[in-house]
Amino acid sequence: MDEFYGRTRELETLDRLLTRVDGRGRSGRPGRAVLIRGRRRVGKSRLVEEFIERSGLPSLFYTASAQSNTATDLRLFVEAATSSTLPQAKLFAGQTPQDWDAALHLLAAALPTDRPSIVVFDEMPYLIANDPGFEGTLQKLYDREFSRKPVLLLCVGSDLAMMERLNEYDRPFHQRGAEMVVPPLSPVDVAEMLDLEPAEAFDAFLVSGGLPLVLEDWPTGAGVFDYLASTLTDPTTALIVSGERSLAAEFPSDAQARLVLSAIGSGERTHTLIGRAAGGMPASSLNRALHLLTAKRVVEAVTPLSTRPSKETRYYIADPHLRFWLAFLGPHLAEVERGRGDLTLARIRASWSSWRGRAVEPVVRESLFRLRDGGVPDGTGVIGGYWTRTNDPEIDVVAADRGPVARQITAVGSIKWLERKPFDARDLSRLHVHRSQLPGASESTPLLAVARAGVAVDGVQAVGPAELLAAWR
Repeated sequence: MDEFYGRTRELETLDRLLTRVDGRGRSGRPGRAVLIRGRRRVGKSRLVEEFIERSGLPSLFYTASAQSNTATDLRLFVEAATSSTLPQAKLFAGQTPQDWDAALHLLAAALPTDRPSIVVFDEMPYLIANDPGFEGTLQKLYDREFSRKPVLLLCVGSDLAMMERLNEYDRPFHQRGAEMVVPPLSPVDVAEMLDLEPAEAFDAFLVSGGLPLVLEDWPTGAGVFDYLASTLTDPTTALIVSGERSLAAEFPSDAQARLVLSAIGSGERTHTLIGRAAGGMPASSLNRALHLLTAKRVVEAVTPLSTRPSKETRYYIADPHLRFWLAFLGPHLAEVERGRGDLTLARIRASWSSWRGRAVEPVVRESLFRLRDGGVPDGTGVIGGYWTRTNDPEIDVVAADRGPVARQITAVGSIKWLERKPFDARDLSRLHVHRSQLPGASESTPLLAVARAGVAVDGVQAVGPAELLAAWR
């Protein structure tokens, strides 16, 4: 698929920033910087390329590499600058700057002054890792040169935690760049891209995670198992390789973090069970690995939402595609590589209903939070779940005014994501019991039923796949 899908909001944001790069500001500093972050393979670079193409402006696009050093970075930067569309790109010809200060001074000299231009540093965390002084050098040149010229400087990175830190108070680039997050394609983007009905679109989202590279291989109108049946025959497809490449980039040498991540991906959610599944890892090593995984935003640590504090922390894979990959593909890559993807497909079929039921829960909660009409009541500031150590009760949806400790519970709900079984009287009775066990809820607290196959009883706010999908528009 060559058509560019989604990203309307992100393109509009970049267009607004570009309109300010015109040299007519009162400060005499028309230059702007943007710190763009997003998970690996969500299409950040593709978005920026589309933006540059639509703008028609002179540009320089440089991508750093994790497998390089400062000398290599400088050489590749000069090569990218020499072949760029900047009017004075010829200034780089034959140049061999010895450090980033010299290279960025060359860039400043090559920027046009009579019209806007765009400069991209893609995978900027690699530049900082290779040369810790790069960040301070860029700040110096931005203050003295780039901010005085009509240039839009886009700094792109996949290390979410590092990209967030670049704008913190104690960092050189503090308050110099606007921040922008590029999320995966949404469920509604997936539905429109693949021409799928709402329920099938959520299935495709759970498998693809909204990653454009995975969706590009997905035939229009194909259901999950039609797609998997064809994709699992080829070990080089994006579905197969994207998870391993992401992990290799995030944790190139941290075997313990990979081991803990695999344990969480297999379905373990508590500290004790994760440590046991990771081979009885010592508590100190497990804590360090969990801290690294949550700091990198690969894993989310969540606690029960109610009016009482709780320490019953659970851990989840944050990215839907990585969640699917770790559960079904990563442990069985050897099968696919030797041409037995049929075994992998059979395993997915056998576990699909139960796995999907849990995997869809965070997506449903996010959808409910976005739903303006027919969802959670006004005054809802957060949506989570509730559980106890014994899982009695375990409540799928808890809406509240704030978290992690609420002042007021605004709704309690159940998610029933089965193919043909609607939410019925038995489910409603169980929901009533769960509401009575939730700290902060009362008999007047509204009830929600989120069901793939519909709701067959009264007395509850019914939400189906179509309403959830509409929330993303």
